[in-house]
Amino acid sequence: MKSLKKPVIVVEGQSDVNKLRLLVDADFVITNGSEISRETLKYIEKLALSRDIIILTDPDYPGQRIRNIINNAVKGCYNAYVDRSKSVKGHKLGVAECEDEEILRALKDMIKYKEIDTPNPLTLSDLIDLGLSGQEDSFNKRLLLAEHYHLGPVNTKSLLNKLNMLNISLEEVKGVLDENRK
Repeated sequence: MKSLKKPVIVVEGQSDVNKLRLLVDADFVITNGSEISRETLKYIEKLALSRDIIILTDPDYPGQRIRNIINNAVKGCYNAYVDRSKSVKGHKLGVAECEDEEILRALKDMIKYKEIDTPNPLTLSDLIDLGLSGQEDSFNKRLLLAEHYHLGPVNTKSLLNKLNMLNISLEEVKGVLDENRK
């Protein structure tokens, strides 16, 4: 995990806290499943004034929805993503089902989104020109970029948004795609 002073990790449930408490020195906020109340969101906003916030939600639609709500309301959150394929145990999917190493990797590779301030942000046309949308292999190319930059699950629109929030240039994206063609 990057060197943060006693961060606050936002998770979906108590089982996530029980698992993480054994791995990291942090405080926790529980969203209680697929919803996040206004009170919890306001609490996270207040915490963010003096603490680093890490969002570590499940790699599914409800987890992504919670992550998006928090990122839109609270600027400067760190985002840690566990790999969906490494988050399954039996019929359950989530952070609590991950191996310790996967959680520690997600925390080490977490990213902090910023307001878009690049003079030339990526456009949807750029992604289409690079074959990241509308092509037979577009899904695999998006997956490659998502894994390279530790973005979690993405579609074309969310990839564009996440790359721009990280201030990643068109040249950088081309470089990653070219490097993996070899």
